[in-house]
Amino acid sequence: MKDFSKGAGWFAVGTLFGTVGLKMLASKEAQKVYIHATAAGLRIKDQAMATATTIQEGAADILASAKELNEERAAKEAAEKEAAAIADQADTAKETEE
Repeated sequence: MKDFSKGAGWFAVGTLFGTVGLKMLASKEAQKVYIHATAAGLRIKDQAMATATTIQEGAADILASAKELNEERAAKEAAEKEAAAIADQADTAKETEE
């Protein structure tokens, strides 16, 4: 019998706190707090999105510049290889003439 009355007591206390808690959460003052907290969260989200957009634009510029640099480097290396191949052919032609 003691266990039942102890459990029933805890249930009653929990129900009381739950009821009081719900009334507190539904009060006008609490709703004002929720509204202000949500508005602050939305402002933070907007600011974070603007920052993310700026970072993405900067990263896109860096990526485009890096690709351009690699293309220039590849073209320069191809020109150097072609010049070396022409020079080797010229040296081979001179050696065969001698």
